[in-house]
Amino acid sequence: MTYMVRPIEREELGTLLDLYAYLHADGDVPLARDRRLDALWESILASPWLHYLVGEVDGEIVSSCTISIVPNLTRGARPYGLIENVVTHPDYRKKGYATRVLRQALQVAWDHDCYKVMLLTGSKLESTLRFYEQAGFKRGVKTGFIAYPNPD
Repeated sequence: MTYMVRPIEREELGTLLDLYAYLHADGDVPLARDRRLDALWESILASPWLHYLVGEVDGEIVSSCTISIVPNLTRGARPYGLIENVVTHPDYRKKGYATRVLRQALQVAWDHDCYKVMLLTGSKLESTLRFYEQAGFKRGVKTGFIAYPNPD
């Protein structure tokens, strides 16, 4: 079995969207492939601040995450990173694939001279929290808050 982590390619949007079906088991509405989505995808690919990484096994994408590099006017004008949408296909979990994708995302951040990288998870499972710690993240350093447009 050959595994590698790499930036996503333009023509792999459909495969990424298929993988995202496992990201939100609560039924995130699948996106329709239309001109609007294709334009968004093109703008993502063109941005030097957005990096979509995929892990592939024998040519099949099985894991992914996104890291955004945010320009910053503090910390010596060093940017920071934000990781989102960490997902692995259920058939490939607990094999270290997502850890390698996350470590590559961290390397992208360090290559951009980020002074820190943040990651939020909605999971309360201790196994998930330990997974993020083993990938290089520390819990309890800061407190995260989230706002939604229509608070309940």
